[in-house]
Amino acid sequence: MTEKAMTRVAEENMASGPGPVENAPTPPLRPAAYDPADYADVVAECAAEAGVTPRLVMAVLYNEAYKPHHPLLERLWQWWKPAASFGVANMHRATFEEVRRRHGLPQRWQDLRDDPAFAVRAAALHLGDLDRALPERHSPAYTRDELLALGYNTGERNMRAFAGGVAPGRMARSYLRRFRENRERSGEVLG
Repeated sequence: MTEKAMTRVAEENMASGPGPVENAPTPPLRPAAYDPADYADVVAECAAEAGVTPRLVMAVLYNEAYKPHHPLLERLWQWWKPAASFGVANMHRATFEEVRRRHGLPQRWQDLRDDPAFAVRAAALHLGDLDRALPERHSPAYTRDELLALGYNTGERNMRAFAGGVAPGRMARSYLRRFRENRERSGEVLG
């Protein structure tokens, strides 16, 4: 696909979908310039709505910052990989549809890539749902936020297994290690 064709497709797609929310800037085209800290105010508001800590939501955004999040790049990514996740929180379609149903959200899954504030809100609501599904008593090897982050990454069933003492696999351990590092960073960003 030529650069001119990609630009035309991106412009057509952007014209048909909602634009970014004013208080949530569109992620930059250059992936290295993306910083989840740009969404600190949105994170605080959405975390409060969902009943989770802003630090948890921000650390998840940092964990999910491994790929470009500009709407054009996400469209191209989806063209190459149709089941790709969308938005600054990398939410998969099945997860989004569950959140949408539970919370009566009118937006579509594709809106996650064009509206960073909505993507943060959907992630926070999902983390709140996971929090309600997590047993009060759980393995002392993990904090509640660590288990919720693992649930965000691996799904509710796996989260509950980890809470019961099942050891996470290699990829989940890697996600948890990054989450712990990003949790510190998130605390600094959020003040």
